Amino acid sequence: MSPAKKRARVYDPVKIRAAVLAQFGKVRQAVRTLTPEQLAGPTRLGEWTVRDLAAHVTMAVETVSRNLEREEPVKAELTLTEWPFATATRAADIADGTRELAAAHPDLDALYTRTGERFAEALDTAPGDRLLAARTGAMTLADYLVTRTVELIVHTDDLNAAVPGLDIPHDRQALAACTRLLADALAAKAPGGSTEVRIPPYAVVQCVEGPRHTRGTPPNVVETGPLTWIRLATGRVAWRDALEQAELSASGERADLSGLLPLMS
Repeated sequence: MSPAKKRARVYDPVKIRAAVLAQFGKVRQAVRTLTPEQLAGPTRLGEWTVRDLAAHVTMAVETVSRNLEREEPVKAELTLTEWPFATATRAADIADGTRELAAAHPDLDALYTRTGERFAEALDTAPGDRLLAARTGAMTLADYLVTRTVELIVHTDDLNAAVPGLDIPHDRQALAACTRLLADALAAKAPGGSTEVRIPPYAVVQCVEGPRHTRGTPPNVVETGPLTWIRLATGRVAWRDALEQAELSASGERADLSGLLPLMS
């Protein structure tokens, strides 16, 4: 008998909308405090400056408003767990667009204000089942907003890494959704039940082919914190480095997930 198909995780659309708005607001407040010298500084994202990165955060949110202005697609093309793997093909376009946006908007606070106003206005009237013609593939608005938590949390972490002491806080709901989506993407990439991945307090998934664990202590266990997991899943941190820095524990012969990571880069 084939194993039962796992049910897709359900997200509360009201909480997700609030989380996206909250995290965007936290980033906006922090960007207001950055000096010209800090904005000109480097980031861990190749040639991007802090200004480029800050501008890119508005792109991640503006794409919701922009997609709602487009004609609605006939049907959805992408599920939530497929989205992380569909982003790589757009990396070059995103990089070019980010630099152009940063150059065209020297007043970042004005850019954030306009983006936030458009986003809030768009969400006031759009139903969650409205389809968006996203460039990665058509998705429902409700699903697409979950992907925005990934963009916002990942780039909040990038900004914090680039500017010592910035310490932008993470909205709890946004961090939870980001963690869960990337954990579910891993389970979709490597289906199975031999390895348990624990990311307390937000997610536990089973993955990797092999003997399925049913009771007691699993023979293969991976455990790490939410931010370390997100950095692993997006290529910010290497598996070996996380192990050496004791930010990750992995026990069992099927607990080495280095060949499956990153999920997005």
